[in-house]
Amino acid sequence: MTAADATQLPLDRDALAAYVERKWDDEIDPALTDYIAIPAKSPAFEANWAEHGYLERVVADAAAGAEAQRVHGLTLEIVRLPGRTPVIFFDAPATRAGSGESIVLYGHLDKQPEFEGWRSDLGPWTPKYEDGKLYGRGGADDGYAIYASICAIAALDAQGVGRARCVGLIETCEESGSYDLLPYVDALRERLGNVGLVVCLDSGAGNYDQLWLTTSLRGLVGGSLEVEVLDEGVHSGSYGGIVPSSFRVMRQLFERLEDAATGRLLPQAFHCAIPENRLQEAQATARILGDEVWKPAPWACGQDGKP
Repeated sequence: MTAADATQLPLDRDALAAYVERKWDDEIDPALTDYIAIPAKSPAFEANWAEHGYLERVVADAAAGAEAQRVHGLTLEIVRLPGRTPVIFFDAPATRAGSGESIVLYGHLDKQPEFEGWRSDLGPWTPKYEDGKLYGRGGADDGYAIYASICAIAALDAQGVGRARCVGLIETCEESGSYDLLPYVDALRERLGNVGLVVCLDSGAGNYDQLWLTTSLRGLVGGSLEVEVLDEGVHSGSYGGIVPSSFRVMRQLFERLEDAATGRLLPQAFHCAIPENRLQEAQATARILGDEVWKPAPWACGQDGKP
C-alpha cells in the first residue's frame, strides 16, 4: 500500500485489539523475555558497557524485531556517535496527506542494576511469566517501548488507516540521565522533521483497567552542599557548645528550602500556577485509585501502615 492508497477508513477497534494481542503473545512477549535475560545496564552502573557489548546486543535485537514488522515504508538505522551509547532511529513515512508534522516515539533500552529484594524464585536476569505478567529487569522500563510503537503503527497500516509520519528515537542512556540523548537529537534534528507531538513510552499506570497518560512530573534539582566550620577536628569536650555544629548549620540551610513539617518547598521559584484542568485530573485520579495511591509503596511498617 502506498501513502496515496491510505484513506481515512474507520478504525475497527475489535480488529485492532485482536491484531495487537496476537502480536504481543506471539512475538513481543518472547522478544521481551530474551531482552530481560541480557544485563544491559546503563553506563552509570556499568563503566565497561562498550566492552561487554550488552547494550549493542539489545539494540541489535530490537532493531531486527522492528524491521521484521509490516510497516509502510519503514526505514531503521542504528546510529552511533563516537564515545556515546547507541540509539535506534526509525522512520515510518505518512500514509495520508496532513500537516507535514512528525510524531516522535521515544523509549530506551538500558536498564537499572540488579538491586536486592527479588522473590526467591525470581531474579533480574531470569525472566519468568506468571499470572499474565512477565517478571525481570527492564521489560516494563523500558524494553517494551520500541515494540509497542512499531506494533501500534503496524496495526493501523494493517487496516489501511491513514496516519502521520512516525519517527522513533530509542536511546540507551536514560537510566544514567540521558546525557547522550541531546547530542543525538542535535545530530538527527533535520531527520526528525517538523515535530508536532512527542510520545514518551516510559511512565507508569494507575491500574490495568484504563489507559493512563502522564501529563506532568515533579521537577528535580540536584546540588552539592558542604558546610565548613573548622579547619580540623577538635575534641567536643573543649569546644562542644562553643563551636556551631555543622549539622545544625546544614539543617538551617535546608529549612530555607523546605518546610520540614509539611514538605512544602519555600522559595517561590520552585512553584508555578497549576492549570485548573490538571487539578481536575488529579481529583479524578484520586477518586479512581483511592488508597491505591499510597498503599503499594514499600512501607517499613507494612502495607497497611499509614504514611
